[in-house]
Amino acid sequence: MSRVDLSARARELGGSRRLFGELVGPEGDGPWPGVVMIHEVFGLDAVMTRQAEHLARLGYATLALDLYSDGGARRCLTTMFRAVASGTGRPFADVEAGRRWLAEAPGCTGRVGVLGFCMGGAFALLCAPRGFDAAAVNYGQLPKDLDASLAGACPIVASYGGRDRSLRGAAARLEAALERAGIEHDVVEYPGAGHSFLNDAMAGPPLLRPVLRVAGVGPDPTSSIDAWARIDAFFRAHLG
Repeated sequence: MSRVDLSARARELGGSRRLFGELVGPEGDGPWPGVVMIHEVFGLDAVMTRQAEHLARLGYATLALDLYSDGGARRCLTTMFRAVASGTGRPFADVEAGRRWLAEAPGCTGRVGVLGFCMGGAFALLCAPRGFDAAAVNYGQLPKDLDASLAGACPIVASYGGRDRSLRGAAARLEAALERAGIEHDVVEYPGAGHSFLNDAMAGPPLLRPVLRVAGVGPDPTSSIDAWARIDAFFRAHLG
C-alpha cells in the first residue's frame, strides 16, 4: 500500500487544498480495473484500510480516498454532509480527482468503479452518473430527488441491512428508481444485517461502540460474504 498525493489535481478541479489516498494493487502484473473507494463516516481507519486490501485481493487496483485529508474529521464532517444533501461541493471534486488519477495510472486498465460504505455509500450513489463504469453502494443514504440523481448513472450494485433503522425501506426505493430509469442493477437487503455489516470489526471511537452495537451497527459475516461475492461478480461484469 502506498500513499498518493492528489492535492494538485484536486485543487485544479475546485476540490480540497490537500487530498491523499492509499493505493493498493493485486499481486502480479497489471493492468487491472480500478476502484475508487470512499470511506465511512469514521474515516480511513484500519477497518477501511482492510476493505481496500480486500478489493485488491479480488483483483482491483484500489485507491482509498481520505476525504478528511484537509483538516481531519471534525473540520470536514459538516462539508461532507452538506455535499451529500446538495449533490455538490468539494468532496465531489475530490472523488473526480481520484477517478482521473486512477484511470490514467499505468497499473489500471482505464475502467474505474466507485465503491463506498455508509457516508461513502451515499457519495458512491451520487457519483454513479459522473464518469464511473460501475458503482457499489453499501448502506448509503438516498438523495431526496432520487430519480433526478440517477439520470445517466452507470450500473449499480447495492447492499443494505434489514435491521438498519436509519435506512428502513431504502433498498426497495432504490431498486424501484433504478427500474424506472432502466439502469442495470443488483440490489439486496439482508434481513439479519444492520448498518456497517460489511466491516470485519467494530469501527468508531471505543466509547461509542457499545451504543452502536445496541443500535444493530456492526459486522455480519454471513451477509458480508454474500455481498462481497455480488460486488465482485458485478464489477467483473462491468469493469472487465
